[in-house]
Amino acid sequence: MDSNRSIQLGIVDDDRLIVQLLKPLLESDGKIKVCLMAYSGNDFLHQLEREEVELDIILLDLRMDNGNGLEVMTALQKEGKAIKVIVLSTYYRSAFIGQMLKCGAVAFLPKEVDQGELIATIKEVYQRGHYFSPSQFQAIRRQLSSKTPKFYLPQKNGLTAREIEVLKLLCQQFNTQEIATALFISPKTVETHKSNLIFKTGVKNMAGLVIYAIQNRIVDANELILLDR
Repeated sequence: MDSNRSIQLGIVDDDRLIVQLLKPLLESDGKIKVCLMAYSGNDFLHQLEREEVELDIILLDLRMDNGNGLEVMTALQKEGKAIKVIVLSTYYRSAFIGQMLKCGAVAFLPKEVDQGELIATIKEVYQRGHYFSPSQFQAIRRQLSSKTPKFYLPQKNGLTAREIEVLKLLCQQFNTQEIATALFISPKTVETHKSNLIFKTGVKNMAGLVIYAIQNRIVDANELILLDR
């Protein structure tokens, strides 16, 4: 690779704020140029075809409406595009690293990664073609040497109306009994809805559900701050 050439980068994420914040942060390094920004998988594929932009690497979110990350990687492999994919997702699980590799990713990072590590990973991928930490390599060896864990990608809009009602009340710090009273259902049913919410969203706990609800605009974070129960 030409060490004097800027890395031609694309960002594909349906969170516009993240895309708009990442561009100046990455370009501040001086070696990275963001040449394409897309807000869905299909938007990215259309831009790639229409504008004929030459990209070295893309930062790709997984869960997006109108073309998710898995569909993008499948399309790139089918078309034989030599674009390296760094998956950058809130849905990061070490158990899925082997599956990401099979899908075509050359690096897999959580969105909470700091700026320095993200830039270093981009440069490593540009120079070496991939980047996995020692712990990720261990996970890859375990997963690819046996049965690779099945990858489950929850749909953003896969929650039922009742689950969304329960989620909104959880965000307002209602306990199980209060939710049951408000919705005229049993506490046992509330607990079932809570379990389903955790499973569908892929989070680990109630705090994760609140973050999920804010990120997916199910609740307004500013309203939660003003809440006084």
